[in-house]
Amino acid sequence: HCFGCGLGGDVFKYVEQSENIDFREAVELLADKYHIELHYENSGNGPNRENTGSKRTRLLEACEEAQRFFVSQILTKEALPARKLLGGRNFSQADCERFGCGYAPQGWDNLVRHLASKGFTQKEILDAGLARQGQRGIYDYFRGRVTWPIRDSTGRTLGFGARKLYEDDQIAAKYINTPDTQLYRKTQVLYGIDLAKSAIVKKRQVVIVEGYTDVMAMHLAGIDTAIATCGTAFGAEHAKIVRRLIADDSLGAVQLVGPLKVKDQPLSSRIVFTFDGDAAGQKAALHAFGLDSASSP
Repeated sequence: HCFGCGLGGDVFKYVEQSENIDFREAVELLADKYHIELHYENSGNGPNRENTGSKRTRLLEACEEAQRFFVSQILTKEALPARKLLGGRNFSQADCERFGCGYAPQGWDNLVRHLASKGFTQKEILDAGLARQGQRGIYDYFRGRVTWPIRDSTGRTLGFGARKLYEDDQIAAKYINTPDTQLYRKTQVLYGIDLAKSAIVKKRQVVIVEGYTDVMAMHLAGIDTAIATCGTAFGAEHAKIVRRLIADDSLGAVQLVGPLKVKDQPLSSRIVFTFDGDAAGQKAALHAFGLDSASSP
């Protein structure tokens, strides 16, 4: 109990309020921190989250080790195309370090061999979404690409986004993301949320952009509330996360578009979408605006 502000509760309530997360996330955060294994039951009100694979703590550790590996590769000779791409967008080495930019080397099993040397099993590497199963064993999911760590609001690495660098890349997509795992669900993750959370809570405003480099550019330009979805449209689950952070209790729905003030009175919260002006960007914006009522409590 705090005798200053009057708030009180148990450890879960404290974590919920201090980290701006819900009860389930608070339980998972504490369980991960203190290596307590959780068992999920399907309540019938949502997807079955039963833990049938590797332990969450091991998957988190695998993702953190993968992030260290990718960062260690960004300054290698092979990673010159990655540095040129980032440098061409006026990102310095310090900027790249700030946002955790890395490089997944070409080849088939560089990361797999590194994680195995750190004691991770093939199942753990697969369950973390860091590798795929092939006919002759498992191989790296990310190869020959610039990487960005995708973290939750508390800073835990859940997965990665990666951009194509080479024309002979066997994956045609310019950007790929970690497939859905126990940790990473594309409908529930927002790139940059770990960096922007405190500013979003303080300013009660969030700026939604389209890509990883957009988030970097916005933050470096002083827009410290910028975040982005990861390979999917801004959806209802994203809206719930954002609404909780901006603590929009006074409006019937989140203010998705409009002026900063109404009759000289500042709005309590605001979401700004800055999508591309092409057809795809317009479609994404219209979809996002349609979530106005869906984001109500």
